[in-house]
Amino acid sequence: MTADTTPFTGFRPEAIQFLVDLADNNDRAWFTPRKGEYERLLKEPLAALCVALDGAFQARGIPLEGDPTRSPFRIYRDVRFSKDKSPYKTNVAASFPWAEGGGEDGPHGFGESGNPGGYFHMSPGEVYIGGGMWHPSTAKLGAFRAAVADDPTGVRALIDEPRFVATFGEISGDKLKRVPPGFAPDHPEAELLKQKDLTFGRRLADDDVMGPHLVDVIADSFAVAVPVMRWLAAL
Repeated sequence: MTADTTPFTGFRPEAIQFLVDLADNNDRAWFTPRKGEYERLLKEPLAALCVALDGAFQARGIPLEGDPTRSPFRIYRDVRFSKDKSPYKTNVAASFPWAEGGGEDGPHGFGESGNPGGYFHMSPGEVYIGGGMWHPSTAKLGAFRAAVADDPTGVRALIDEPRFVATFGEISGDKLKRVPPGFAPDHPEAELLKQKDLTFGRRLADDDVMGPHLVDVIADSFAVAVPVMRWLAAL
């Protein structure tokens, strides 16, 4: 744990209310005098969560990294190319990059550089964690589809593993409308071949974020997904 990070004890109900109020007052005039409140209720607990998760990942042999500086997403929106000029996000989130076999560039974040990763999201009425690869590279997606075509039984053994399905359900994300070229339209694994994202996720209860047990909820969930993420990383 870093010297300036306090132990994670959970988010307070006031943190969720802050995000509700921010959604209703998404401008600098409202946020600037309340920046200290944002840091106390959301930024600092999220950093502490990342530190605690890093230790939990290591203890469980999960090759993901939690970093209090790099994992959290900034609250500020990039509005340069958006019609919506609201300056702030109305959620908090963090990514946990894959830390095994990162290659020359080292580990990368969720969906970046062809590596899988983990993700945490909290907004009013919507708390979830996810993993896998969001918008994978063309090469990685091609390797996935080749694996599905060449060894569908092996792929199914991973993604249909009972504990994985009980925790995360099916591989999800954006899909093509049709089976990609090179594969029969009536291929038995047509739905898998249509995947553009290779992600999975689960919703959490609001109560899950209110105490230190959130660390175990997230880490135990990702532990179940390690075989799938390791396979995706190796494609």
